[in-house]
Parts: sequence; C-alpha cells; structure tokens
Amino acid sequence: MREVNEEQAGRAHRDQLQRALGHYLARFPGEGETVERIRSLVAGHPDCFERTCLPGHITGSAWIVSPDCSKYLMTRHRIFDRWLQLGGHSDGCTQPHLVALREAEEESGLSGFGLYRELEGFVPLDVDIHTIAARAGVPAHAHFDLRYLLMASVEKPLKISDESHDLRWFERNELMEMIHEESVLRMLHKGDAALKRQRGDFVHSFS
Repeated sequence: MREVNEEQAGRAHRDQLQRALGHYLARFPGEGETVERIRSLVAGHPDCFERTCLPGHITGSAWIVSPDCSKYLMTRHRIFDRWLQLGGHSDGCTQPHLVALREAEEESGLSGFGLYRELEGFVPLDVDIHTIAARAGVPAHAHFDLRYLLMASVEKPLKISDESHDLRWFERNELMEMIHEESVLRMLHKGDAALKRQRGDFVHSFS
C-alpha cells in the first residue's frame, strides 16, 4: 500500500510540474525547445528524479536574494571551481522547488528561507539543460535543472559545505563584473524582473 501511495504522489507531483512548466512556457515562449525536452523527460520517465535516470535527470537550484533584493548568495563549486547558484540532485524528491530549498539549506547552513510562489504556484524562475562530463564510473549525462527564487537573511552566519570552496553574498555590480556565464546572468535578470512584477510572495509553507 505504501508503494502504491508513493507512486500516486509521484504521478500527482509530475502532473503538477507539467502544469508549472506550461505556465513557464507561456511567460517565456522563446524557450520552447528546452521546456519541451524537460516535459518529455518528466512524461516518459517516472524515475526522472533519480540519479540513475539516464541520459539525464531533474535537478533543483536556488537563486537566493537578500530581503532588500540588493545581494545574491553564490557558492564556488568544488568540482567546477566556478561561482554558481546553490543546488543539486533531486535524489527521489518529486517536487523540484523542495529540492531547491533543501539544497539551499544544506549548502549554506541557513534556515528560514522564503520561497517565491506566484498565483499559478511554484513556477520555476528559470530552466536549463546542461551536460555533465563522465567521471568516477558515471557516464556523461544531462542535468535538467529547474531554478527557483528564494530569499534569506544576510545577517545569519554562513556555513560552507563539503561541496564548495567558498560561499558569500555579492552585490549586483560585483556579480555583473565577475560572472560571464549566460545561465547565471539569465537568473539574475529574471529574478529582478519577477520581483519588479510583484505577482507573488515569498512563503514559508512549501506543500
């Protein structure tokens, strides 16, 4: 019975994600090819939230802003040795916004995050598909990354995780000077636009 309930919950969460991706596509119609690839993965692979799903699987990322929206929390990734948003594997969690929240907490040592929810629900801030090179017996595969907008206090101490070389808040001008990766700059601009639209709120209830 437990397996049946988990399967039903997983199906409901995949349907919920498909609707969220539909709302995302309506806002960013120019990203149709990327969105359709993600939707096909979700529709065709019930195990899309597991690392064992190849050639790719769903991951979750957090674009984290300060309460006054003037600073952005970034991590210098240990493997890639680049400043990136916080995030990671779903590892079986079928709700990507909760993956983003979990990874934000684990990789920063912070708690009490606000997660941005719009009228349509937890619609991703951004989506991205990128290839991960083969290593340590794991073949090359794709991360189908869903990014969400979070807010955290800059007053609380940060704790660098084993997955990072460094972790710190950046002001906007610092970030613009340092980051040249299109994917990260896209999140920066989309986050600013979402906050300007004011169509949602940062919530602390994440069902």
